[in-house]
Amino acid sequence: MSLIEIRGLSKAYRVYQKKEGLLAGIRGLWHREYREVQAVRSIDLDVEAGEFVAFLGPNGAGKTTTLKLLSGVIHPTGGTARVMGHIPWKRENVYRRRFALVMGQKNQLWWDLPAQESFRLHQQIYRIEPAQFDRTRDELVDLLGVGRLLQQPVRELSLGERMKMELIAALLHSPEVLFLDEPTIGLDVVAQHNIQVFLRHYQEARGITILLTSHYMKDVAALCRRAVIIAHGQVIYDGSLEGIRDRFSDHKIVTLDFADDAVPAEAELATLGTLVEVEPPRVRLRVARGQVPELLARVLATYTIADVSVEDQPLEEVIAEVFESVAEERANGVVQHAASAVPAHRG
Repeated sequence: MSLIEIRGLSKAYRVYQKKEGLLAGIRGLWHREYREVQAVRSIDLDVEAGEFVAFLGPNGAGKTTTLKLLSGVIHPTGGTARVMGHIPWKRENVYRRRFALVMGQKNQLWWDLPAQESFRLHQQIYRIEPAQFDRTRDELVDLLGVGRLLQQPVRELSLGERMKMELIAALLHSPEVLFLDEPTIGLDVVAQHNIQVFLRHYQEARGITILLTSHYMKDVAALCRRAVIIAHGQVIYDGSLEGIRDRFSDHKIVTLDFADDAVPAEAELATLGTLVEVEPPRVRLRVARGQVPELLARVLATYTIADVSVEDQPLEEVIAEVFESVAEERANGVVQHAASAVPAHRG
């Protein structure tokens, strides 16, 4: 049995359609028009204990809604879900003590008080034994290097420092499952890296199960081996990170370093592939996977090459193209069915 089991999970909202103008607004007081928005559309998903899974998708895809459903914050309109054997929206106290939810755009700490005061409140809420509380808090504070900030009001902390405090608050009761919704949003590169290092270390040391949503592919590449992509509220991919390239990218990036700066004209280069960058003596081309061997043979026979490399398309570019495709489908009113989009088995 999987730690997280989701079957046909759906969530729809009724959205009030407000019309322009005073008269239309007055009419709306008695005769309101609504439209239904499917935030999550029949998701099936299994997550095993100890997995660190990336939950990806464009804005409005249903990622945050799914995490809220699994946290019991909202109720579904259809389907079932079990997390550690519990139905989340029953909101049982025993379940609340076994998971944590961290949202990068929401604060759970008291804004005008030092973080350590909020930590004490969490101790009382989760009924953590004093000795265990002190031990866990000190361990987390040491790992994140924020000991000197505990007595400083939260409002005076930087974004990165506040996120570290949010993580400490979420982990004080040693949850078995952690839901992370954009934990590094708005952070600088150094702060992002520090959060990544901490999460990787903590997850490996504790073996907890983590579901992460993020638009930063560096977060995903640094932390997760498995990725789930959703669009239009449906799962369209479930597998390894490398499998994303195999599934959605049909080309490679070929870099050619021409000897003696003898770079052909751009019109001639364009016959080799799609030009990505030209910085003599280096040229980068986008070439279909199946045409790479033929291209290399042609180039080496025709030109004097100092160096050559063939690379996969960067993951962030592949994901961006997937999201753009999803946006186009939405604009055209096309919805892809999950059954035909998901690979037969996970990579």
